[in-house]
Amino acid sequence: MPLTAFQNTFAGNPLNRASERRGDTAWLAEMQASADSLAIVLWNGRPLVEKSADGGVQLAYVPATMSDDLAGGLERLLFMGLWKETAVFAVDIEGGVDPAEGPLQGMGAFEDLRAVALRLPGPEAAIAATAKSMFEWRRRHRHCAACGEPSVVAEGGWKRQCPVCKAEHFPRTDPVVIMLPYLGDRCMMGRQEAWPPGMFSALAGFLEPGESIEEACARELAEEAALKTVRVRYHSTQPWPYPSSLMIGLLAEVENDQAAPDQTELSEVRWFTRAEARDLLAGKIEGVFAPGPLAIAHQLLKAWAEEG
Repeated sequence: MPLTAFQNTFAGNPLNRASERRGDTAWLAEMQASADSLAIVLWNGRPLVEKSADGGVQLAYVPATMSDDLAGGLERLLFMGLWKETAVFAVDIEGGVDPAEGPLQGMGAFEDLRAVALRLPGPEAAIAATAKSMFEWRRRHRHCAACGEPSVVAEGGWKRQCPVCKAEHFPRTDPVVIMLPYLGDRCMMGRQEAWPPGMFSALAGFLEPGESIEEACARELAEEAALKTVRVRYHSTQPWPYPSSLMIGLLAEVENDQAAPDQTELSEVRWFTRAEARDLLAGKIEGVFAPGPLAIAHQLLKAWAEEG
């Protein structure tokens, strides 16, 4: 059951993470060998999916008994948690040869998660995003940050240990503030030169050490658009597995409309009335568009537009 009335894509993982069982290697091995346990498979970050009964797509689950051969050891295996009493694992496969043409032939196809997320049931998109984030962390943290030696997997894939200096390393999530500034009945969106032509979005930036969420929001708006923040309101958060961030969605009231893009993060800014924001979301403004429903930026704009 959702903790809040609003839930972004990639939130809402329904599995019981069963973190208290992660250190029980005998139990994990028993679950992996059980005919009742299941596994999802990612190949180069793409989940294996199959057609659902209603004509859509769903995650393709394979018997967990296949996971050892697919993973080739614990390094590429992750204990995801429990669905009721059923253990669920995830397998990470890398390489140029599509496993759907080999050991997983006939079991589904590998699809880009960002492209398929809105077609997956929401809870399954969240499961796949969790696995993707964890495997990205593994790829980026193969060596001990304390002494530089190769680290090894532990606790079902949720910890890495250094066999030399004994340091323990845990998954990290990078907090990002993403905010829609507004003044009265107008909001502001910006664009970066590297984005597709015509795309405008909310402003965003990483939270820095020693900052509160509100302070990070105010700093980013000042740095990127020369705006002074008056008030910050929380909207929602979104786990974002690219590679592993938590997007903290905010609505930020600003002091004036004298915005100036810094030409580093932002190349252009534009103000929209509530009516224009609704048209933007509906794709009715020629040559200009906002991020799609997958992105929290879309949901921030929608929430603000519907307030009036």
